[in-house]
Amino acid sequence: MRLYLHLGPLSFYRKAVLIAVPVMFQGLIQTLVSLVDNFMVAGLGDLKMSGVNVTNQFMFLFFIALNTAMIAGGIFMSQFNGVGDSKGMGQVFRFKLFTGFFLVLVMSVCAIVFPEELLELLLNKNVQKNEIVAEGVPYFKLMTLTFIPIIVSTAIASSLRETGRVVPPLVISICATAVNTFFNWIFIYGNLGAPRMEIRGAAVATIIARVVELLLFICFIVKTKPGFFIRITTLFQMDFGLFFKILRKSGLILISELSWAVTEIIMTAVYYGRGGAGIVSGLSAAWAIANIFMIAFNGIHTATGVLIGGRLGRNELSEARQEARWVRNGSFIFGLGLCLLELCSIILIPVVFGNLSDNARDVCRMMIIVISVYMPVWSYLNAQFAVARSGGDAVMGAWVDLSINSTLFLPGIFLLAMFTDLGPVEMYAIVKTTDFVKVGIAMWQLKKERWVRNLTLSKSS
Repeated sequence: MRLYLHLGPLSFYRKAVLIAVPVMFQGLIQTLVSLVDNFMVAGLGDLKMSGVNVTNQFMFLFFIALNTAMIAGGIFMSQFNGVGDSKGMGQVFRFKLFTGFFLVLVMSVCAIVFPEELLELLLNKNVQKNEIVAEGVPYFKLMTLTFIPIIVSTAIASSLRETGRVVPPLVISICATAVNTFFNWIFIYGNLGAPRMEIRGAAVATIIARVVELLLFICFIVKTKPGFFIRITTLFQMDFGLFFKILRKSGLILISELSWAVTEIIMTAVYYGRGGAGIVSGLSAAWAIANIFMIAFNGIHTATGVLIGGRLGRNELSEARQEARWVRNGSFIFGLGLCLLELCSIILIPVVFGNLSDNARDVCRMMIIVISVYMPVWSYLNAQFAVARSGGDAVMGAWVDLSINSTLFLPGIFLLAMFTDLGPVEMYAIVKTTDFVKVGIAMWQLKKERWVRNLTLSKSS
């Protein structure tokens, strides 16, 4: 076969990059907020950083569920945008808001009623569990105030990206990041005459930044009135046929994503039980750096949704098949570059996390190396998922995540925990070999071409 069957022309990748890069920059800005938070909180020591980051594991579950709702709506948003159906786009935007508000309700109850029990469950047998929980609970409760601003801002930002307007969310994120960083500096350490609030200050800074971000997004859509724009007086004018169609399409996606997220949290709980605050803070520091590179996955998903979803919405099925192949192979090559860059990021550890213990920095360094090696595989796997979801195929994700997580991943974690004395980094490196099996199953499922469909032909069928 000629090369162009596997890799597309530069003009195709140029279009993909123009869509993906602003999304990645927005993710970079948001990730840098997390890195700055970790950097500032790390100055308070292993214990306080552990309190923040054990709470962020549950925030991680919240964001996974939220992003799943946005992805489910985004499948339809991209295709409705492809045919210029503003009414359909408005209905998808309502779907994103209502599913988001349901998540807020569930997460708020958990954070307010059961915070100690949830954090203790995650910390497992950690030798400093009580001290870490005492630090984490106040932070957990304060973070509930960010939930509604996050929901509305994410619904607007994702809809803008799915309709090809990727720059405004980037600019707004930069503004919110600047606000967050400034108020972190004020409230964590008590600068400019403010009280020294330490990790509570990090939560207060995040609340302020999220409110500013929300106000900027609302001002932007009121002024520009994008295709999905709705007036607040029409918020409850739902097309329930379409609403439940999106739910049916997204049910398996939600199960798939939550399956992955829950296994990651179980794995983390096992790791946290292998030591004290040094293990928790070291792993958290590693992921704070690694997440800078994982923003590439958001770019892959968005570019694939816009390009492939647009093709499907216009009923250009042959072109969609070809471009889907180009996306997958291009993503693997991109992942190789990410691997090399992430390995170089190890030099940042003494600079960014110099106040952590030697043990924490060693854990961080080894974990970064392992994550880097897996980046090409994860980039390709994310491209496979993005292609399937661009056409509403939720079955593939269920096959990939549920089958492997339940039969290989979780059993592997528990067997290593029960019968070996391996540390968390070594355990992670071993169990993540199951991702090669995921790639194989995803490849088999994509060949069935359940994703090659036009979802806009019947909005309510």
